[in-house]
Amino acid sequence: MRHFVFLAITSIAAATTVCAQPPGAQNSGDIRIEAGQECPAGTTEIRPRICRAPQTPAPSILDYRPRSTLVTAEHLVPKAKFPAIDYHGHPQDLIFSAEGLAQLKTALDALNVRMMISADDLSGAQLLKALDAIKASPMKDRVRVLAGIDFSNVGPGWAEKAVKQLDADIAAGAVGVGELPKFLGLRYKKPDGSRLRIDDRDLDPVWDEAAKLGIPVFIHTADPEQFFEPIDLSNERWLELSLFPGRRYPQDQFPSFDELIKERDNLFKRHPKTTFVTAHMGWQANDLGKLGKLLDENPNVYTEVGAVLYDIGRQPRAAHDFFVKYQDRIMFGKDSFQPEEYPYYWRVFETRDEYFDYYRHYHAFWKLYGIDLPDNVLKKVYYQNALNITKRIPRAGWQ
Repeated sequence: MRHFVFLAITSIAAATTVCAQPPGAQNSGDIRIEAGQECPAGTTEIRPRICRAPQTPAPSILDYRPRSTLVTAEHLVPKAKFPAIDYHGHPQDLIFSAEGLAQLKTALDALNVRMMISADDLSGAQLLKALDAIKASPMKDRVRVLAGIDFSNVGPGWAEKAVKQLDADIAAGAVGVGELPKFLGLRYKKPDGSRLRIDDRDLDPVWDEAAKLGIPVFIHTADPEQFFEPIDLSNERWLELSLFPGRRYPQDQFPSFDELIKERDNLFKRHPKTTFVTAHMGWQANDLGKLGKLLDENPNVYTEVGAVLYDIGRQPRAAHDFFVKYQDRIMFGKDSFQPEEYPYYWRVFETRDEYFDYYRHYHAFWKLYGIDLPDNVLKKVYYQNALNITKRIPRAGWQ
C-alpha cells in the first residue's frame, strides 16, 4: 500500500513538472534568448524568448505559398468606376502604328481608361512619328505624349539647344515633359565625368521654360529606398533584388537614396512656378508623413500612384486619410502597361475588401486592403487633377 501511494505521488509530481514547463521548452533543440534578441537563423520564436527550428525541411521563399482560409467579401472591379487618365503610361511601340493603337484602344476600353499619357521620354523625330500615328487614328483624342529631354553633354551651350528642342516638341503636340528617367542623378555624367545632379543649375533654363509654357514636368527620382540598402535577410525587397540584381545601387557606386531625394526637393523648391509631378508617390508611399511634408512645403508638386499599390494597400486607414487630405494633388498612373493589373488599383481605391493578393509576389509578399475612397476623391485621382495641371489635354467628354 505504501509502495502504491509513493508511485502515485511520484507520478503526479512528474506530471505537474511537465505541465508547468513552457510548451516550447519541451524540445531539446529549443534555444532561449534574452529579451530584445532575435532568434538565430533557421529558427522562430514559439513562446516569449524561446526559439525553435522546424522539424521538417523549411521551404524556400519561392515555394512557400500558403492558401488563406479567410472567408470575407470579395468585390472584383474590372473597370474603373469613373473614366481614368493613366498619367504614367508606357505604351511604347503601340503608339507608332494603327495596329498598335487599335490594340491599345481595346485594352483601355475594357478598363474604362479614357486617356493614356505616354511617358516614354520621346523627342524630335520619334515624337513626331508617334504624334502622326495618333492623329491619324481613332485614338486621336485618347492618347497624349510627353516630351523627353536629352541630358547628354550638359554644360556651356546645352541649355539653349534643350530649350529650343522642348519648344519644338510642345509646338508639335507634346503636352508636358517626362517621364524624366531615374538616370538623372544616378547615372548621367557631365562632360568632365562628374555626376549630373538633379538640382544642377545648368538645367535651370529648361525648368524655367516649362513654367513659361505652362506645362508639367513628370520626374522619376531614385528607386525604392530598399534598393540602396544591403541585400540581406532583413531587406523587404530581397526577392526582387535577387531576381533583378541590376536594380541594386551599392553604396560605393551610387549616391544614397537620401541624397537623391534632397536634390529632388531642392529642385522643386528652387522652381516654385514650375509644376512638377513626382513619379511613384516619390518612392515615399511607405512613409506618408514625409510625402505629406513634401506636398505641404511645395504647392507646385503633384504625385501619382504608379507601381506603389503595394504600399497603399497595406495601410488602408492611413492611405484613405492621406488621399482624402491630398485629394487635389494625387493622380492615377500605372507604369508598366499590363492590362490585367489595372483592376487591382480599382479594387484598392473603390472597395473595402480585405486581405487580397497583390499582382506581383516579388514586389510584395503581403496582402492588400481596399481604401474605399469617396466618389469625389476618385474623380479627382482618376482624371480631374490630370486635367487641371495639363492644359493641353482635350476637355470635352469628361464627367
